[in-house]
Amino acid sequence: MQRRDFLNALALGAGLVLPLGAHAWAATGSTPTRKKLVVVMLRGAVDGLNVVAPVGDENYLRLRPTIGLAAPGMEGGALDLDGYFGLHPALAGLQPLWQQRKLAFVHASGSPDATRSHFDAQDYMESATPGRKNTPDGWMNRLVAALPGTATPSRLLGVGPVLPRILSGGAAAVNLPNVAGAAKADILDKPEMAAAFDQLYAGSTRLARAYADGRAAHREVMDAAVETPQMMAADRGAPLPNGFPDDAARLASLMRNDPKIQLAFVALGGWDTHASQGAGTGQLANRLAPLGQGLAVLADRLGPLFDDTMVLVMSEFGRTARENGNGGTDHGHGNVMWLLGGKVNGGKVYGEWEGVGDQALNEGRDLPVTTDFRTVLAQIAERHLLLSDKQLGQVFPAMPQRTASFGLVKA
Repeated sequence: MQRRDFLNALALGAGLVLPLGAHAWAATGSTPTRKKLVVVMLRGAVDGLNVVAPVGDENYLRLRPTIGLAAPGMEGGALDLDGYFGLHPALAGLQPLWQQRKLAFVHASGSPDATRSHFDAQDYMESATPGRKNTPDGWMNRLVAALPGTATPSRLLGVGPVLPRILSGGAAAVNLPNVAGAAKADILDKPEMAAAFDQLYAGSTRLARAYADGRAAHREVMDAAVETPQMMAADRGAPLPNGFPDDAARLASLMRNDPKIQLAFVALGGWDTHASQGAGTGQLANRLAPLGQGLAVLADRLGPLFDDTMVLVMSEFGRTARENGNGGTDHGHGNVMWLLGGKVNGGKVYGEWEGVGDQALNEGRDLPVTTDFRTVLAQIAERHLLLSDKQLGQVFPAMPQRTASFGLVKA
């Protein structure tokens, strides 16, 4: 291996993505990273019609005779939200946030692109350019580039085995295999080894900045973990729903202890329920329970920081309104987006809802998308992170005119 290739490999192994010539933002305030955003991506297309179920629609159980949720108050029934919609009972841990008006949903939302391919739909959700496959970066990377304040390696943080599409681009990003693994000491934490590598990198002008920022990011995470020994537990690989409560607790601790972390992304799999989906109990319930528990843990462990944090849960598309012959659901279109946080105008299901009658369904099979997901993202960026119209245009290029904003975020 050539010396240049070795240095490149080491920089990538540090989990740092930093372009040469990356610039620092001019500081515009004493706490430019105070307002936080956490995005949770449910890969595989979660069934939004059973997450927030239209139990008040007579067509709902007609379409889902074995997997539909029972009415509130019945065994295994949905948890009443507003008299029409009900929350899946496995998400009972989130009900206090709903009652505190710190939880809201946007139904019949998603990408306007008609694809039902997991790969393409996830790519469009992460690039925020539906139908355009050649977008070079993800919207969270463009977002962090637009925010004020000084660029630091850990400002944009991902948790997973590889750098996700949503974080790729021209701005610095740190990707950790999982929060617990990232908090472990590595070979460069040994003073003699660190000194040797410092000297090695000093001879490479092109990579010296990437190496220095990678080391700085690692030190930030290690320092944030000093007071939280539970973060040292082994938990490698892409987070799955069952391990999400522990990962959420660790992420909250990192965000509390390191104020430089502003944007975070976590992906969870296992939502492609083509068979044996279940209703109040079963496969989907077993996935939703740790997801809901993890979100509740994140809110609780963030403490006062939760008041300045928005948590967004999204998935690439929804599932068919009618159950299939295997007791599951197939790839659909419209879905439900979740928003949690102190600044959420919560306690409400938003969106242009048309019901689940045969005439209202997209192609006669699934929810139409009546709210473009970028409308929700833009409102968070504008009202929570205070981006200007010009900056919004940079983060969400070619976004259609926002005809509905719903007032999701408090002023």
